Amino acid sequence: MDKVYPSPADAVADIPDGAHVAVAGFGVTHRFPSSLIQALHDQGAKGLTVYCNGLGQPGHPTAHMLAENGQIAKLVASFSSRPGPPTTAEQQILNGEMDFEIVPQGTLVERMRAGGAGIAAFYTPAGAGTTVGDGKEVREFDGVPHLLERGIRTDYALLRAYRADRMGNVSFRGASRNFNDSFAKSARVAIVEVEEIVEVGELAPQDIDLPGAFVARVVQGTVRIDVGSLPRRAARAADTGREYGGKPALARQEIGRRVAALLPDGSLINLGAGLPNLVANYLQGREVVLHGENGVLKYGGFVTEGERDPDLHDAGGNFITLEPGASFFDSVTSFEIARSGLLDAVVLGAYQVGGRGDLANWAVPGRPGAASAARWTSPSARSR
Repeated sequence: MDKVYPSPADAVADIPDGAHVAVAGFGVTHRFPSSLIQALHDQGAKGLTVYCNGLGQPGHPTAHMLAENGQIAKLVASFSSRPGPPTTAEQQILNGEMDFEIVPQGTLVERMRAGGAGIAAFYTPAGAGTTVGDGKEVREFDGVPHLLERGIRTDYALLRAYRADRMGNVSFRGASRNFNDSFAKSARVAIVEVEEIVEVGELAPQDIDLPGAFVARVVQGTVRIDVGSLPRRAARAADTGREYGGKPALARQEIGRRVAALLPDGSLINLGAGLPNLVANYLQGREVVLHGENGVLKYGGFVTEGERDPDLHDAGGNFITLEPGASFFDSVTSFEIARSGLLDAVVLGAYQVGGRGDLANWAVPGRPGAASAARWTSPSARSR
C-alpha cells in the first residue's frame, strides 16, 4: 500500500468548502505543516472549521495564512490572541466574520484523542466555573465540579513529522510531536508532510511513533524554514525591569534566578511561557526536572551560542538544551503528567498579582481571548 502523494497540492486537492480541518503546530511558528498549509491556501477551500492550538505567527507559513485568505468560518483553538497588534483573525472574530470557540489546550488534545478512540464524551475539571463552561453539563466527582466535553472528529488533519515510509508509518523528532498524534487519530483523512520518505522496512518498529493505520497520505515537504529567522514571543530583554513608584523593580533575569532558588531539589516543574521560561537558565547542577507541555521532560537552559535545532524548544518557543535522561512525547502524554498530580509546581506569568495571589493575565478588553471566551463563542458552539 503506497500512501505517498506527488505534491502537497495533490494531497489537499479534494478538501472541500466547509470541511473540518485540524492543523498541528506549536507556538508562533514551530513545526507547522507549512507545505500543506500553503497548498490549502492556494487551493482556496472556503468556510473551513479549523482546529489548532493557535494559528501561529502572521507573515509566516502557519495556519494564519488561511485566516488571511478568508478561508476560515470557525476557529476552535486554545487562544486567538497574543501580545502585540491585533491579527487578521482577531479582527475577523470581532467583526463577526469568524466564529471562535476557545478550548483549553489539554482539553483540546483529549477531545481529539477521544473522538479518534470512539469515545463520545468525557468529564474534566478544566474550565469548570469559568466562561469556558457556559452551557455545558456540570457534574461533581468527589466534590469537584467537572465539565462534560465531547470528543471531536474531523474530516482532515494536516500534520508534520520527521520521517515516514510509504505505508504511512511516521517517526517524529524532538519536541515537535505535540498535537500530531491526537489530531491524526481524530481525522477521517490524516495527511502528513515529512522531511524524508523511506521505503517500507527502513523504519525500525520501535522507531515508529504513529502507525500507518492512522495516516492516509504522505507527502514530501517543500517549504523550508530558516531556523535563524524564526520569530519568538515578544519580550523585554532579560536584564531589564520596570519602575514602580519611582523605584526600579527586579530585572527579568533576577526574577528568574529568585524563582529558581525557590524550587526544591527533586521536584518536577512546569514553566509557563514568557518570563517563567527564564527559570530554566538558573537550574544548572540542580536536581530539578522541567516539563514542557509541547512534549519534553528534563530539558535545560536556553541555547545562546552555535546552531539551533528547530525540534528542540520549550513551550515558549525558546531553543533549549537537554539534560541526561530527557524524553519526548505527544501533548496527550504531556497533559497526563499535568493532570495526574505529578507536577510539584507550575511557574506562571501574569501582568499583575494581588495581595491575595489573584492573577491578572494579559487578555485585553476588546480583543478575543480566554477572559472573554463566552462573548466570542456562538450559542451552537457553547451548547457542545
